[in-house]
Amino acid sequence: MAIEQQGTQEAQAGEQPVVSMTSRAADKLKEIIQEQGRADLALRVYVTPGGCSGFSYGMTFAEGVEEGDAVVNTDGVRIVVDPMSAMYVKGSEIDFVDALMGGGFALRNPNAVSSCGCGQSFKTAGETGTAKACH
Repeated sequence: MAIEQQGTQEAQAGEQPVVSMTSRAADKLKEIIQEQGRADLALRVYVTPGGCSGFSYGMTFAEGVEEGDAVVNTDGVRIVVDPMSAMYVKGSEIDFVDALMGGGFALRNPNAVSSCGCGQSFKTAGETGTAKACH
């Protein structure tokens, strides 16, 4: 059961967090936050309507926590997710991927039934329509 803490929800021991993060992603995030010189920063994960398949993922740095946010503390970093986005990313894992053409953070979402080739857009089982080409 989640506990209320200043309008935020933090997972208790034994409860599945809204999102998790691999140690590789946590290490990279710590490195980026250290370079910014801002130990107070958290990674905000969010979902917006639109994109090729219906919804798009986004990540940005947050200076604070908003009312109702889920807060996940993992390996010394904080991840915050707003309530609407939490419905779509619950159980997801954030990883850091190195690739020949550049690396970045990737979200593995068990709720996505289809996604676009760009990897930033997805559709859940409750949605109708068809996936479209990436632009």
